[in-house]
Amino acid sequence: MKRSGSTRGAAAAALLCALAVLLLGACGTQVAGRDDTTPSATALPWTLSAPIGITGATLSPDQRTVTVAATVPSGPKPCVRHLRAVLTEPVRNTVNVQVTYDSPAGDRASGCTRTTTAKARVKLTEPLGGHELAVGYPGTVFTADGAGLPALRLCGDLGCTPPATGCTTGSYEQAVKAVDAPAHTYRDAEHCDGKWLVLDISWRTGPVCGDPADSACTSRLGDRWFYRAEKSGWKPFFRTTEGGCRAVRDREPDFPTALCASLEPLAPSLHPTYSPSPTATPSS
Repeated sequence: MKRSGSTRGAAAAALLCALAVLLLGACGTQVAGRDDTTPSATALPWTLSAPIGITGATLSPDQRTVTVAATVPSGPKPCVRHLRAVLTEPVRNTVNVQVTYDSPAGDRASGCTRTTTAKARVKLTEPLGGHELAVGYPGTVFTADGAGLPALRLCGDLGCTPPATGCTTGSYEQAVKAVDAPAHTYRDAEHCDGKWLVLDISWRTGPVCGDPADSACTSRLGDRWFYRAEKSGWKPFFRTTEGGCRAVRDREPDFPTALCASLEPLAPSLHPTYSPSPTATPSS
């Protein structure tokens, strides 16, 4: 009887060992990435972003709260979260506001390829009053001065109080901007009667260097522009390098001869020519 019990015990132990080997073998043959489960898609990163543009701003009746309308990404899935507007360090007479949000729009796989308007609200430390409001950097600037509240008035390139159209330095600067002149443009001469304006302008050309005696550094290109005064400022309507009145009066017969009769043609030095670079001889 003892021998029979011992035999049965040995058989049970052998069976348990066999099962253990099978289980361990099965575990050992499982390869990472080769199972039947489908891995989840990699999540797109949400990154801190600034609005594509600022389209408007409104002011509460107590002038203590500003609501900013911003252009942000949109798509079939959520594209914006944590939209917020915060005050940053004020500068002189300007209240600065920064609008930010988190978005996966940096990756086109997010589907955030369209745009929509979203609004963010910020509480001011004091009434806006005569202060200007600058949103973002470079700032989109608004003012309550002359605005149809609650909407604030969007200021232009010349600021919130552009100079009146006339024969003044500020007005001439507006005229230069109106023709999209390059940076650091020089006003060489002005002929103005308040209704009509002739502006000779020029700008540096050639390589950047520190030797003003080098002709490559002092050469210029230039134009002569003719303007008429409008409510929005000086509006350009013609340009030429010719002198006298013939060309401009062909375009605008009402242009006064008093402003063009004495005009000399623009100097040839305003239109320099450059020698072509030597052509390399092909090697044989």
